[in-house]
Amino acid sequence: MDYKRYFRDYPDQNGFFGPYGGMELPPELEQACREITQAYLSICQSSKFISELRRIRKEFQGRPTPVYHCNRLSEKLGNCHIYLKREDLNHSGAHKLNHCMGEALLASYMGKKKLIAETGAGQHGVALATAAAYFGLECEIHMGEVDIAKQAPNVARMKVLGAEVVPVSAGLKTLKEAVDSAFASYSKQYKTAVYCIGSALGPHPFPMMVRDFQFCIGEESREQFLEMTGHLPDAVCACVGGGSNSAGSFAAYLADPVDLIGVEPLGRGAAVGDHAATLTYGEPGSMHGFRSYMLKDTEGEPAPVYSIASGLDYPSVGPEHALWKDLGRVNYVAVNDADAVDAFFKLSRYEGIIPALESSHAIAYAMKWAAEHPCGSILATCSGRGDKDIDYVIEHYGFGEDHQF
Repeated sequence: MDYKRYFRDYPDQNGFFGPYGGMELPPELEQACREITQAYLSICQSSKFISELRRIRKEFQGRPTPVYHCNRLSEKLGNCHIYLKREDLNHSGAHKLNHCMGEALLASYMGKKKLIAETGAGQHGVALATAAAYFGLECEIHMGEVDIAKQAPNVARMKVLGAEVVPVSAGLKTLKEAVDSAFASYSKQYKTAVYCIGSALGPHPFPMMVRDFQFCIGEESREQFLEMTGHLPDAVCACVGGGSNSAGSFAAYLADPVDLIGVEPLGRGAAVGDHAATLTYGEPGSMHGFRSYMLKDTEGEPAPVYSIASGLDYPSVGPEHALWKDLGRVNYVAVNDADAVDAFFKLSRYEGIIPALESSHAIAYAMKWAAEHPCGSILATCSGRGDKDIDYVIEHYGFGEDHQF
């Protein structure tokens, strides 16, 4: 694979990353996605569009976000050095605003009046509600009732920002069902609305668009790490649910001699229904309009999934991640709830940074990597801050008194 030519070849004109991706939709939604594709391709290389997006990132989002050296945490683990790309310092508290502002800018260009989306942990919902308020658009967010209960602070933030939050009571009442509900609503409103998917998945062009809008994570961190240390990190890791922050974290390093590690949620263990580690335990399949790896039940339908992190409990994954797995360019591993919670408290106690439970999966792996290597450096993406998780963590795990070195 010639990674210097990678972005010319993937996705192809039909939205495929090798055998994964595509657009498997009813005719009316296929036409809507083709309209979005054409609009995006017509402006993504436009200096006016790029300049406006850069201005928004600098003046509104506060980009670039910094790379931070976890000195105390690193010393506790040995001679390896852990660094964080601080997406928790992006406006609204997570990486999600990177693609939401891009999608909302595109919607404005297309003359649409409304943004529709799903959300799991609520960070995408907050980010999209933020973008809608910025551009003066209506906003409709679908969220599973289980996640609404777990993520009350983010639900409140969405409503304060003016979004309509639609509770979803079907099935397991989590992220998959929220996507189902949002797609159903979009199918009735596509002439005046744009669906703004919350990760690098779904039908073409969303995996491509979200990766492109999230590319700033890796682009910035690569430049910042070189400036800080004079070399690249030995490894870069990020959590993988649908795959947006990780796609952005990895894409800039594809042609570099850097190990790339995607960290999936192992949850309570390897049994079906106890995890959402799609690339670790899944197989190729189709859902929500695209083909990728998928966790299946005995009848070949999407399997029930679970993670302590609401933003990671999805039974499929972005198609580009499926390609990277098959190519062997990214190694995918899984971290369980207990280790993620341990990382949540240790980063809080030793560095003064409270991470999101999603991000805690990547940080847990970075800690493991650092403990196992006699020297070197690993850069983990802290994809979001943990404000949204505080009440849930305290209720179930206390204040972390047992999580000390």
